[in-house]
Amino acid sequence: MQKTAIVTGGGRGIGRAIVTRLVTDGMNVVTCGRGERPSDLPQQVIWKQADVSRVAEANALVEAATEAFGAVHVLVNNAGVQVEKTTADSTDADYDLVMDVNCRGTFNMCRAVLPSMTAQGGAIVNMGSISGEVADSCMALYNASKAFVHGLTRSIAVDHGPQVRCNAIRPGWIMTAMAEDGFALANNPKAAMQDALARHPVGRFGQPEDIAKMVSWLVSDQAPYVSGECFTVDGGMTAASPLNPGLF
Repeated sequence: MQKTAIVTGGGRGIGRAIVTRLVTDGMNVVTCGRGERPSDLPQQVIWKQADVSRVAEANALVEAATEAFGAVHVLVNNAGVQVEKTTADSTDADYDLVMDVNCRGTFNMCRAVLPSMTAQGGAIVNMGSISGEVADSCMALYNASKAFVHGLTRSIAVDHGPQVRCNAIRPGWIMTAMAEDGFALANNPKAAMQDALARHPVGRFGQPEDIAKMVSWLVSDQAPYVSGECFTVDGGMTAASPLNPGLF
């Protein structure tokens, strides 16, 4: 049986890598973003312009996937935004932006697919972050929003198993535009990047494909006993003490 997957925020970066991997795995894929369809998106992938923080648009995305391919078997909540500010500096508009996309958007999509997944079975992967476990400086709202995603993931697994498996991935430094924005906050971005690289036991930063491979496994028949977990994929960065002499 050919499975159908929805990937939010699949226009670029990690989302695009996930779309590409699931297509390679033989799935029908529907993805979305708030802009127009990327010109280089594979033709077999359905693109919907949607803001998943809006209930009606999240529901419409699920309906479009169902109409095109039938039941949705896989949901990957990848869409996310960040604001580089402290709590004191964050405005109401900043709060609404980050919480609407990262929290409400993930919630809306999960709620939209759960009725059908509960009936037929399915797998959800939510994109968390190591920032939901250890706080990045000047990223207060982003840090908090990813902690929400981790908590929601566990609740869905508990409340909707055994029909639905739900897991989260906590990426570390994956080389995307968002990561570059994070390094740009430093007084010396180049030095900050070199320091961060030294803290990775695997000797490199992550690539979007590293996360896509983890998604592929989590939604496959190779992970039937895996649910309610948040998997850190960060090249060992958060496992290492900053005083470890072997990393400098």
